[in-house]
Amino acid sequence: MTDTTTSARPRGGRLPRSARRAQLLEAAREIFVDNGYHAAAMDDIAERAGVSKPVLYQHFPGKLELYLALLDSACDTVVDAVRDALASTEDNKARVQATIDVFYSYVASDQAAFRLVFESDITNEPEVRRRVDRVNTETAAAVAAVIHDDTGLPEIAAELLAVSLVGMAHVGARYWLDQGSALSKDEAVAMVSALSWRGIGGFPRTDEPDAD
Repeated sequence: MTDTTTSARPRGGRLPRSARRAQLLEAAREIFVDNGYHAAAMDDIAERAGVSKPVLYQHFPGKLELYLALLDSACDTVVDAVRDALASTEDNKARVQATIDVFYSYVASDQAAFRLVFESDITNEPEVRRRVDRVNTETAAAVAAVIHDDTGLPEIAAELLAVSLVGMAHVGARYWLDQGSALSKDEAVAMVSALSWRGIGGFPRTDEPDAD
């Protein structure tokens, strides 16, 4: 009888291509987070997924392509969550808190993917660097669009404020996670949101109804 208590997944029957790809990505994420990119081996990933190495190469031609696929998925998760948070309400104070919460919730609930995005050990690889930078660029752009529309500030000013807010959110979330703070996630989000709102809330909205 096969021992299913090992870290490797049991080898099974054929899966639809999308399901097999998801299985391989999950196994790869575990290996990359445990070992780092350079020490991770395709053999280890195939074993963890419970597939043969040729099956792994049918989906991903090499280790870098597999790593980039993981980064794309992780980056999309963060960017989409920020956009959803911004669209969730017209109350800008609530928007700030919802956006800050995205980063804290992400690091708390999916530490493996988070560390791939924000603590990659191969950021000198241009394609990796481009994907890591995309998280900051696209989340800041989404925030900047809201600031610009609501305050009438020039786009360059709105972008500066947005980059600062996003930086505060993800750097603070990383610090909170790494320090094992006694603060709960909700307490941390409330504190950082209050700090952020005291700053950005000082810029008045320009979308009041016309007098006529």
